[in-house]
Parts: sequence; C-alpha cells; structure tokens
Amino acid sequence: MEVKLHIPDDVAQRLTAAGGDVSRRALEALALEGYRERALTLYQVSEMLGFSRVEAEDFLGLHQVPLAEMGEADLDREAALFEASARRRPR
Repeated sequence: MEVKLHIPDDVAQRLTAAGGDVSRRALEALALEGYRERALTLYQVSEMLGFSRVEAEDFLGLHQVPLAEMGEADLDREAALFEASARRRPR
C-alpha cells in the first residue's frame, strides 16, 4: 500500500534539515507506534522496514521500545515467518 502525506513546506524543510529521508522517517515512526500499540508484530516491523529479525530488534531497542512478551505459540509462528522469509531472500 502506498500512503501519501501532505506536510506543510516549512515543516518538511525542518524535517529534512534534521537529517534523513522524511518518507523513511515517517515509515519508521509508523512501524514503531504500531509495534508499541501491539498492532504489528516484530515480523511485520521487519518486513515494513526491510530488516532482518536482529536488525528489527536493534531498531526497536534504539528507540526504547521493549520487545513484546509472547507465548510459545506466538514465538513459534514468528520464527516460522522469519525462516520462510530468510529462505525467500537469502542475506
């Protein structure tokens, strides 16, 4: 899905001056908030941002977002998703 944001020019200039790609920063903020609210799983965050499992965990930690507690069934499901993804896209 593609999402368009309309940001006033002066705000966009300030965000750009702060460094980085504004579109990427918006995507990262959405992923962080989605995970924080438990609307997204670690696997979904990794897929959104093009990260491996370890990179997604590091990203969340860098932004002081603790990993969600999961039951055994959820852990197994996430592990299977990451394994399948790794087979499709070897790193």
